[in-house]
Amino acid sequence: MRDIDILTADTASQGQRVEVYPVEGMHCGACSSAVERALNRVEGVEAAVSLPAETASVRFVEGNVAFEVLEQAVADAGFRLVAPRPHEDRAEQERERLRRDAEKVAVARRRMLVAWALTIPIMVWMIPEMFFGTPWPSAAAFHVGLVMLALPVLLGPGRETMVNGLRSLWNRRPNMDSLIALGAGAAVLTGLAALPHHFGAGPMIMNYAGVGAMIMAIHLTGRFVETKARGRTSAAIQKLLSLEARTARLVRDGQEIEVPISSVVVGDLMVVRPGEKIPTDGVVESGLSAVDESLATGESMPVDKTAGDPVIGSTVNRQGLLHVRATGVGENTFLASVVRMVEQAQGSKVPIQEFADRVTAVFVPIVLAISLATLLGWLVFPGFFHAVVERAAAVVPWVQPDLGRISLAFFAALAVLVIACPCALGLATPTALMVGTGLGAENGILIRDGAAIQTLEGADVVLFDKTGTVTLGEPSVTDVMAAPGGSEEEVLRLAGSVEHGSEHPLGQAVASAASDRGLSLSPPLEFRAHIGLGVSGVIDRVVVLVGSDRLMREHGVDVGPLAEAAGDLESRGRTAMFVASGGQVAGVVAVADRIKDDSRRAIQDLSALGFRTVMLTGDNARTARAVADEVGIDDVRAGLLPDGKVEVIRELQAAGHVTAMVGDGINDAPSLKQADVGIAIGTGTDIAIEAADMTLVHGSLTSVVRAVMLSRATFRKIRQNLFWAFFYNTIAIPVAILGLLHPILAEAAMALSSITVVTNANRLRGARLDPWKPVEPAG
Repeated sequence: MRDIDILTADTASQGQRVEVYPVEGMHCGACSSAVERALNRVEGVEAAVSLPAETASVRFVEGNVAFEVLEQAVADAGFRLVAPRPHEDRAEQERERLRRDAEKVAVARRRMLVAWALTIPIMVWMIPEMFFGTPWPSAAAFHVGLVMLALPVLLGPGRETMVNGLRSLWNRRPNMDSLIALGAGAAVLTGLAALPHHFGAGPMIMNYAGVGAMIMAIHLTGRFVETKARGRTSAAIQKLLSLEARTARLVRDGQEIEVPISSVVVGDLMVVRPGEKIPTDGVVESGLSAVDESLATGESMPVDKTAGDPVIGSTVNRQGLLHVRATGVGENTFLASVVRMVEQAQGSKVPIQEFADRVTAVFVPIVLAISLATLLGWLVFPGFFHAVVERAAAVVPWVQPDLGRISLAFFAALAVLVIACPCALGLATPTALMVGTGLGAENGILIRDGAAIQTLEGADVVLFDKTGTVTLGEPSVTDVMAAPGGSEEEVLRLAGSVEHGSEHPLGQAVASAASDRGLSLSPPLEFRAHIGLGVSGVIDRVVVLVGSDRLMREHGVDVGPLAEAAGDLESRGRTAMFVASGGQVAGVVAVADRIKDDSRRAIQDLSALGFRTVMLTGDNARTARAVADEVGIDDVRAGLLPDGKVEVIRELQAAGHVTAMVGDGINDAPSLKQADVGIAIGTGTDIAIEAADMTLVHGSLTSVVRAVMLSRATFRKIRQNLFWAFFYNTIAIPVAILGLLHPILAEAAMALSSITVVTNANRLRGARLDPWKPVEPAG
C-alpha cells in the first residue's frame, strides 16, 4: 500500500498554482457572479466563486498576481477578499471559520427574532381592519402605528439588507438585497404617502407599510434558516480537521516529551501508543501494529504496519507501540492535501452550472425591468389586468379587484420584486457540489475538479489498466501441484530453497510463499541461473531444478505426468515452473500477478450499473484475456504502449462514447489525461495522480464503484435543485405580474425556495455509495 504517496501530489493541474480565498459580503447568486466577474477581469487568473462556501478559487495561469490586485478588484465590486494565512495552523483556521459561522447564525437569528417582535403586533393590529373593515382605534392612529412599527423593522434588523441592496443598486450591480430593499422600502413608503389623507389632506393611497415589515421579517427568517443550513454543507472539512491530533509525543535527547502538533518538524521521532492518533505523516521505524486508516480510505478494516511502512497523520494506532519518523508536517501532510483538494473542487464549476450562472448574472436587472414593466402595464392596460383579477377573486382570497388602479399596479409590481429568487439558482449547484465532494473525501474519493462529477455521471465506458489496478502489481504463488506420491509442501520447500536469495521477481515470489507457509528453507549450493530457462542448485545433496519444460528436457527430466496441468495453468495466464529433484519431476509451481480481492465484484457492479468495461495493457494477449475472463471484463486490448492506450480511448470517443480511465502507473498518465474522466488509484505513482480528475485513496476497485455512485447521487441533486429553482421562478413571476400573488406570500415562497435547495443538497449525506449495502438514513 502506498496511500501516503498522494501527500505531495500538487493539486493544481499542469503546475498552475491554485489558491482558495474567503470572500465576505456575499448574500446571493448575483453577489457571487459579481465577485467572479471582477476576478476574471484580472489578467493572468481564472476564478470560480462558490456562494455556499463563501470562497473564491483562483488559478494563476500566467505568472504570479499580487494578492493586493485581487483584493482591489473584489473591493471595487463591493465585497472583501480575505488574505491567506499560510503560517497559521489549518485546524485553527477552520476553528476560526466555525466561530465566524456560529456568529453569523446567531446574528441572523437575533435579527429574525427582533423583526418578528415588531411585525407580529402589526399583523395582530391589522386583523380588525381585514375582517371588519374598521381600523382601531382610529384610521389616523392605525396608519401612523403601522408606519411607526414598520420603519424600525427596516432600519433595525433589516438595515444591512437595505444598505447592501441600495448600495448595490447605486453602483449598478443590483443583487437579491436590492429586490428586497426596493420591495420592502416601497411598501413602507406607501404608508408615509398615505398619512396625509388620514389627516384631511391628499389623495387616498393604500398603506402597505405592514406588508413591507412582513416582507423583511420573512426575508430575515429565510436568511437565518439558509445560513444555518449552509453551514452544514462544509461539514466534511470540519469533520476531517476535527480528527487532527493536537499534540505529539517525541523522543529528544533520549527523553519522551509531549509538544503541540505545530512544534513537530520533519525528522522527529514520535512515540505512538495503542489507542493514540499518529500525530503526523511518517514512516514506522520500529514496532508492529494495526492502524485504523478509515479517515483516509473509508475502509473500516485496520491495516498492519511494521518497520518501513508509511503511516498517515491522524489515523489511529489500534494495537502495538510504534516509533514513527515524521516525514510531513503542517501543509505537507495527507490531511492538508485532502482539505486543499476538497476546497478547490467545491469552488470549481460543473458544465450544467454555466447556464444558471449566465441567468443569475443578469437576473436582478431583468427582474427590475419586469417589475417596472408590470407597473406600467397595469397603468396603461388596466382593463386586461383588471379582468384577470376579477375572475380570480372568486378563488384567490387575497385578490381585491375593488382597489384603485394605482394600488393594484403597485401590488403586482411589488410581488414581482420579492418573488423573484436568484439565490435558489445561485445555490442549486454549489451546495450539492460541496456536500458531494465532502462525502467523497470521507470515503477516500478525492475529486480535483467538480466537472468530473457531471462527466462521470454520463460515462458509458470504463477502461482499466491491468497491472496494479485490476491486479496487485506484484507476482505471487497462485498454485502448487505435486507429482503422484509427492506433497505440495515439499515441492514448495524445494523451489523456495533454490530461489532463496534470487533477484528475479518470480523467484522472489516463490521464496516468499515458502517462507509465509513456515517451511524450513535450506540455502542452495552450486546455485546457477539459466538465462531464460530457470535456476538450479543443490539442496540436501540433491540437484534441484526450477524452471521451464525446456530446462527440464535439457537435463533429461520427463515432465509428462504434469505437462497437461502446466498447460492448463499457462492458459489461465499463470507462469508455470516445473520443479525437479534428483532427475525426477516433483511438481509444478504457478506464479502470477494476483488479482485484487475485490476486482471481480467491482467489475460486476459496474456492469450492473450499465458500463461497458475494457482492459488496456502492455501485457501479452493470453495473460490479459485470462485476467479479463476471471474478473468479467468485456473487452481486452493487449500489447499496448502508452500512445496505443491513448489511441484506443480516442477511437471510443470518436464513436460517441464517454470514457473513464482507471490507472496507477506512469505509463497511464497520458490515457488518464485523454479520457473524459481520469481516475487514479491512490496506491499508484504521483504522476498518475497528478494527471487524474479523481484520486481513490484506497487501492481497491470498489472505490471506482463508489465514485460512480457518488457522481450519480450528486448530479441527481444538482438536477433536482436546478429544476426547482427554474420551475419556481418560471411559474411565480408570471403569476405575480397578473396581480394574483400577495407580496407577503411571494416573499415567503422566495425564502422557501432557497431553503429547499440547500436542504435538498444536505440530504445527499445519506446517499448510498455501495450498491450491495442497504440505504443508510439521511444524516
